[in-house]
Amino acid sequence: MRSSWSYSISRRLTLMNMLVSGVALLLACVTFFAYDRVSLKETMVNNLSIEAQIIASNSISALVFNDAEAAESTLAALKASSNITAAAIYTAKGSEFAKYSGQDPRAAASIDASPYRACASRPAIPEGKARAYSFAGDQLTLARRVIFEGKPVGIVCIQSDLKALDARVKRFVSMGAVILAVSLLAALLISGRLKRSVSEPIIQLASVALAVSREKNYAVRAAPAGKSGELATLIGAFNEMLEQIQERDVALQTARDQLELRVQERTAQLAAANKELEAFSYSVSHDLRAPLRHIDGFSMILMQKYGPTLDATAQQYLKRVRDGAKHMGHLVDDLLNMARIGRQELVVRPSSLNQMVQGTIADLKSECEGRQIDWQIANLPDMKCDPGLMKVVFTNLLSNAVKYTRRTEHAVIEVGRLSENGSTIIFIRDNGAGFEQEYAHKLFGVFQRLHRAEEFEGTGVGLATVQRIIQKHGGRIWAEGKVNQGATFLFTVVPLEVKA
Repeated sequence: MRSSWSYSISRRLTLMNMLVSGVALLLACVTFFAYDRVSLKETMVNNLSIEAQIIASNSISALVFNDAEAAESTLAALKASSNITAAAIYTAKGSEFAKYSGQDPRAAASIDASPYRACASRPAIPEGKARAYSFAGDQLTLARRVIFEGKPVGIVCIQSDLKALDARVKRFVSMGAVILAVSLLAALLISGRLKRSVSEPIIQLASVALAVSREKNYAVRAAPAGKSGELATLIGAFNEMLEQIQERDVALQTARDQLELRVQERTAQLAAANKELEAFSYSVSHDLRAPLRHIDGFSMILMQKYGPTLDATAQQYLKRVRDGAKHMGHLVDDLLNMARIGRQELVVRPSSLNQMVQGTIADLKSECEGRQIDWQIANLPDMKCDPGLMKVVFTNLLSNAVKYTRRTEHAVIEVGRLSENGSTIIFIRDNGAGFEQEYAHKLFGVFQRLHRAEEFEGTGVGLATVQRIIQKHGGRIWAEGKVNQGATFLFTVVPLEVKA
């Protein structure tokens, strides 16, 4: 069965009007029926009481002179009332004095069987009262005292059927059903005309709302429904909302066009900047490297040919010139690599971090010769990343760990994993020189170093490159450490989707 909420608003209004009208009419009919039933019962009691009073008045002499035949003749006058089923006159002591069987053979049989059966359910008359009555089944029984010279000399009891009441109920039910049907039909016809003023504007508003939702056309408007009332206010507010949305869309489209224009301008500027950067990289790669190679080459020739003739100080100067040229060459290479990594797009595929770590340790074998290093490698997860760039991360971090544990007699380098808030953290820990934690933020800046070049060589670009790679993977990197107690570098990597 369909729920009433699945019907249209027009049908729901009709059902609501019919339901309200039907309930109101039904309550009115029930009220009138109850009132009429009570009134009819009171009328029947009053009529029966009058007849009992007449019988009592005409039976006084018969009771006083003990004339039962006269009393029965008086009761026989009840034949004129078709509703009387039985009657009896009793003496003051309660014994039967006369009786009337009415026109019902069953009532006569019951009276003949027992002198008290006709009024066996005769109600007791309270002290000080002249009459009493009761409704039992389909009978009304009324008892009334017979008074002579202020004293009760007997009791008249009359029984009446309730056929008049039943007939009245049937007529009332029939009339009520007819009135209810006619009223509901009239309500249906009237509501069919009146509901248009309510349902049609709402249906039209719903149609406009559906069109706006499907077609995203905010230029349509709902037709107004009068100048006042809730519907007029609702439709007016809806049209005003559509107007505001339309104005907002125009403003958004204008802003979108301007943004696209700015993006195109910024893209063009970025492309030009990239070209300039590439040109600069080319210049650095060729124009700067050539002088460095010349410095290193001529310095080497000078050392080979004239080294023996030079004093120790001059030889030391030449060595520092060559070392400076080589350092400058490494610095140029690192800067070019960092710039290349910044422009390089990620090539993502499933990768094994353990294989990267083992490969990096194998590459660092020459730097670890003659040293005692305890490698502690945990089971790292496989993840989707750019394996080439991630190899650069492990190469920089592990080579730093090897470098800064150089002065540690028994070096321990640990590579492990942690879990925090559902994300995986990779860490590389060593027990080397360490650093002061308050300067940890400087580690990832270009050319930022926390140790002198005389202590540990380096260009100060490696960790900046590592940070750029981790950020390209959507992660972050940070460091923890203490002087002479080692350092720990931790980073997170967000698993990326593999491009088809």
